[in-house]
Amino acid sequence: MKIRIDKLLSNLGYGTRSEVHKYIKNGYVLINGEILKDQGFRVDTETDIVVFDDEIVEYQEYFYFMLNKPAGYISAVQGQEPVVMDLIEEKIKGLFPCGRLDKDTTGLLLITNDGPLTHQLLSPRYEVEKEYEVNTRDLIDQDQIRRIEQGITMADGTRYRPAKITGIEGNLCNIVVTEGQYHEVKNMFLAVGNEVVHLKRIRMKDLILDDSLQEGEYRPLTEEEIHSLKTYWKAGHPAE
Repeated sequence: MKIRIDKLLSNLGYGTRSEVHKYIKNGYVLINGEILKDQGFRVDTETDIVVFDDEIVEYQEYFYFMLNKPAGYISAVQGQEPVVMDLIEEKIKGLFPCGRLDKDTTGLLLITNDGPLTHQLLSPRYEVEKEYEVNTRDLIDQDQIRRIEQGITMADGTRYRPAKITGIEGNLCNIVVTEGQYHEVKNMFLAVGNEVVHLKRIRMKDLILDDSLQEGEYRPLTEEEIHSLKTYWKAGHPAE
């Protein structure tokens, strides 16, 4: 893959393009051992060795981070309120949250710049499972479970696919959904006469929230986790 040197370095967080131009002008960038003079030079990421300020630049197109989202943050790149990207120290261009957790919802949030992967994880077509720990106002009874597992139709006509509820203990349970509509879990419990008071996402597909991460902490995904996220199955057939 060939990419302009200024775009490559700015995408990797070495500075804005104008800052990168200054670094090149001042001799901070080497290509294959030679000081770079051409600010428009196109790097071959397969063969060229790029050095910035005596450090070899490792090119990576896509980045993946697991964040344990705390309450009080909006799942957005920027805004007037605190956003989840404020928690990410890496200044890699193009990073964004994969999907949305409500401001008061905690737990697993994937941060990436991989648009195609994000589409397939979020599209209802692929029926990707999202699992949540739920704490409700009232005890969860069998009638509520039955109605949610059959699928819910709200008064305004909004329909939610059947969900799966496990691990019921009083007013606690786990719920697995495959759509990810706005306020989906909260609305399903409201429809059956209960109310969610705390919601925490613990899994998306095969990606499980690392219990060593405190709220607000994050880490890069492992190669195995990335591979698992990129392997899709629906109704026994691999998705394209």
